[in-house]
Amino acid sequence: MTGGIGDWLRRHRHNTPDRIALREVETGASWTFADLDRRTDALAAALRAQGTARGDRVGLVTVNSAHMLEVIFAVAKLGAVAVPINVRLSAEEIQYILTDSGAGTVFVSAPLAATVAQATAGTQVTRVVQIPAAAQRREGTDSEFEQLISSAPQGPVTAEVDGGDLAMLMYTSGTTGKPKGAMLTHDNMLWNAINSFSAAGEGLYPRDVNLSTAPLFHIGALGIFTLPLLYAGGTTVIMEAFTPEAWLDAVEQYRPTVSFCVPAMWAAIDAAPSIGKRDLSSLRYVLSGGAPCPLVLIESLRTRGLNFLEGFGLTETAPIVSVLASADVVDNAGSIGKPVMHVDLRVVDEQGAAVPTGEVGELAIRGPNVFVGYWNRPDATAEAIVGGWFLSGDLATCDEAGYYRIVDRKKDMIISGGENVYATEVEQVLYRHPEITEVAVVGRPDPQWGEAVAAVVVRTAGSDLSEESLIAWTRERLAGFKTPRTVVFTEALPRTATGKVLKRQLRTTWSEDGEVVQR
Repeated sequence: MTGGIGDWLRRHRHNTPDRIALREVETGASWTFADLDRRTDALAAALRAQGTARGDRVGLVTVNSAHMLEVIFAVAKLGAVAVPINVRLSAEEIQYILTDSGAGTVFVSAPLAATVAQATAGTQVTRVVQIPAAAQRREGTDSEFEQLISSAPQGPVTAEVDGGDLAMLMYTSGTTGKPKGAMLTHDNMLWNAINSFSAAGEGLYPRDVNLSTAPLFHIGALGIFTLPLLYAGGTTVIMEAFTPEAWLDAVEQYRPTVSFCVPAMWAAIDAAPSIGKRDLSSLRYVLSGGAPCPLVLIESLRTRGLNFLEGFGLTETAPIVSVLASADVVDNAGSIGKPVMHVDLRVVDEQGAAVPTGEVGELAIRGPNVFVGYWNRPDATAEAIVGGWFLSGDLATCDEAGYYRIVDRKKDMIISGGENVYATEVEQVLYRHPEITEVAVVGRPDPQWGEAVAAVVVRTAGSDLSEESLIAWTRERLAGFKTPRTVVFTEALPRTATGKVLKRQLRTTWSEDGEVVQR
């Protein structure tokens, strides 16, 4: 592919210039494909005039907006590399990513400007450009961002961009350590879009409308529906920030046909006081990803009339790997489904050989959507990509019918008394308890068993569920070695901005001898 992802807009501008590409909920503004191509050409020209060249990194510390996507496509048109950064990180954490990526320019949403000013100290950043807040955009207030676009020379920006060139550095969420920059190419984005079109028998169409409300700095919200629909010529409706009632309002107003959320968001939508009165009939299907979705939640959402699918993917795969079709989400609960069209999966042992059907091994992934390595980390790249296969770090099984199931993260597996305990299995059982809203299972140090199973639990409002009664309840449903020996109750689980539980933070709950040191 010549021209990279920036060429998508140019082609749609030629073929369907008046079709709506983007809408914003908070401002009510909309962009046709002609608007989007023209504005990203101008922004690319302005960046080039300021010295941004092919291969340069451009950071984005931005909340969801059409302007965020304009930056990504303008950068792509130059052959430069976008670096979306989690807006919920501290200044020190943002500084680490800016330093690691070597970004020279940073775009920042206005409310985050003070944090980014702190973060850029001591980095290579020479220019910070503010994207105005939604209220300013709604009122048409002049801004540095709009001045960049209006002052740039008009006309298409031409640059030699190949499909194998880097388009983005997407930093892993860092649930187990320092984040690493996954190098994603233009072709990775293209093939992720192509994989979306036939996924689980539902796919995408140019006439689809996507309600995008999960954070776009995460590959899930960006790579599921949003970028694929910009490739297909469809429409994305962008919400700056999620609340369940605002999501329901947007469904009724904009009539989306697809939407992606993480399980914590789906749980909030399901619990919204007004959901029983809402018209959700425009949605062809909805997709959950980022973490396993509890079966009780899936069943409840299905009673709401939602055609519910689960997807599995990683930052390193741009992200779609597999989808569990709506017909299978109950009968094959806990499975990640089957691989999408152009992805190969296999389950391998420590030597890289395929394990027998039904046995546990590491999930290996191959396909044109798989990243090319970690930025400035040849050691980590060599560990992760072996013989053309990406070793995901997930422990998995595959049954005779071809359904894959993640049993745990390789680093999160608990070994208690020589027995392997898979946290996901225990969590799924605990989620069936009517007085539990959230749960995470981790290993804690144990002088006798090496590790013991511990559950960190968020109870339902008003519950007086005790540690003893929950352990007894679980023992009736699981083998003794899988049953939690310790339960810690908490108000909320620590999560990344993408909804993943920070298990490394939970493990600090225990001292080296297994005693609880914080609650």
